[in-house]
Amino acid sequence: MRYAIIADIHANLAAFTAVLADIEDKGGVEELWCLGDVVGYGPDPCQCIELLRQHKHVCIAGNHDWAAIGKLDISEFSPDAAVVCRWTAQQLGSEDVDYLGGLPSVMEKDDFTLVHGSPREPIWEYLLSISSARENFAHFQSQYCLVGHSHVPLVFKCGEDGTCSFSPFSPDIGLVLGERRLIINPGGVGQPRDGDPRASYAICDTETKVFRLYRVPYDIDITQNRMVKHNLPMRLVARLSHGQ
Repeated sequence: MRYAIIADIHANLAAFTAVLADIEDKGGVEELWCLGDVVGYGPDPCQCIELLRQHKHVCIAGNHDWAAIGKLDISEFSPDAAVVCRWTAQQLGSEDVDYLGGLPSVMEKDDFTLVHGSPREPIWEYLLSISSARENFAHFQSQYCLVGHSHVPLVFKCGEDGTCSFSPFSPDIGLVLGERRLIINPGGVGQPRDGDPRASYAICDTETKVFRLYRVPYDIDITQNRMVKHNLPMRLVARLSHGQ
């Protein structure tokens, strides 16, 4: 079975559309696994929800998904994120609200646990250090865990002796799924933060046991122009050009 792993679409329809086209170009997949934050930051929340729902998929809740429907306090959001969250809430229809409100915070699929932030704190925690990853390996039972939230493609590995290591997740080399437990982040579709503005996602082939990252260029101007049209914060507009 082949699955596309996507995270942090963030209402960026141009990026999401480009990723879906790239998935088809690579032979398609049986299902999309979305690691949360379908909305937030970007200009097309309703359209992204609709497009995701047109495909066979599973999706878990991200902090922006729940914040947009009042299920999460935005007091810890940055000022720009809070502005867009309030704007997003005004755009959502009742079906959008019901969909986001029904998303679970944790899901298990085959040998994978799916969360947005971390297995320890599924909605909020950023996994960016070996120390935090080491602690989180005790909070899921499956062989592998898929996370989003940081918008940075990376892999944490844990050996039988409890030793953990970290490596960036590069599109140049396929990640072989073996006996070592892994925490994998496929990067962000709609707002990459690793210095590469191209959309990021992964495809997992459970038969060959290979997990591969892909980067997809898209027309960033389209998203930026729509953000300007809706008077969304200029800092969020600018960062898309730099992948930060």
